[in-house]
Amino acid sequence: MTTLIASSVVRGSQQGDSHGGVYLVDLDAQQVEQVLDWNTMDIDWQGRGADRGLRGIAFHGDTIFIAASDELMAFDRNFRQTGAWRNPYLKHCHEISVHEGQVFLSSTGYDCILAFDTARAEFHWALYVEDTGYRYEGRVFDPRCGEGPLQLNKLHLNSVVANADGLYIAGVKSGGMLHFNGKKVNLSASLPAGTHNAQPYGNGVLFNDTQADFVRYASRVSEEDRAFKVPMMAEDQVTGQGKDDSKVARPGFGRGLCVLGNGLIAAGASPSTLSVHDLKSGKTLLSVSLSTDVRNAIHGLEVWPFS
Repeated sequence: MTTLIASSVVRGSQQGDSHGGVYLVDLDAQQVEQVLDWNTMDIDWQGRGADRGLRGIAFHGDTIFIAASDELMAFDRNFRQTGAWRNPYLKHCHEISVHEGQVFLSSTGYDCILAFDTARAEFHWALYVEDTGYRYEGRVFDPRCGEGPLQLNKLHLNSVVANADGLYIAGVKSGGMLHFNGKKVNLSASLPAGTHNAQPYGNGVLFNDTQADFVRYASRVSEEDRAFKVPMMAEDQVTGQGKDDSKVARPGFGRGLCVLGNGLIAAGASPSTLSVHDLKSGKTLLSVSLSTDVRNAIHGLEVWPFS
């Protein structure tokens, strides 16, 4: 099929332990290679995933961009780090997306999307999103000037897709996939609470229905709807249970989603597992496990573009 690149977050890890990594997964051979093991003392160890682990993944030319909670890092295709940048409004980053030389990052802590210019190597634009109760509002601000929003995390924005149509944004509490057309933020598709990785696809939207343990494609043409149950590892094979102080790690937590082509999609779950689903047949074709530790959860997931 193809090779995927995946990042992971290890919930409840302790200082000195690995708290995430990056993997290359050959789907044809069903082989896994860990290419980065992330371990740093300069992180916040409080609550949920906190600052642990590696997050969204995107590509620009030969550069691999990978986000940590409050840092955007650049690597070459051999995973040698070539740069790292921070911004006061980047906190608890989740997914990222690249379009026309701009890296767009979902800053969950601040309910905003940041833009990083790859040519100038700086954060230069940001969009704050607010649900006023009767409509969505977007406010553009300069993340270099200290005039941004408070860290409130009301919408828990966790996904962003940038393309020629604008920005598609969604989160656990956003109420659906939102669309920013350069002027206004509007609701593009209603989604259940707790979703991850929402993205436009065909006549509808692909997303991880995380609370329900499903991967879904919701189409505007109802007969095209698809739902795939997140594969569950046998309970006697799951390790690390009871070691997560935040008490949120659980088997079947679905996160990480990418399109392979020809109607195939790949999705992640915990303990870190990748599954390939066929939208045409409605069948799950295969699953590859990266870990049996329930604290080890897939986060970012993309097709590896380099041969």
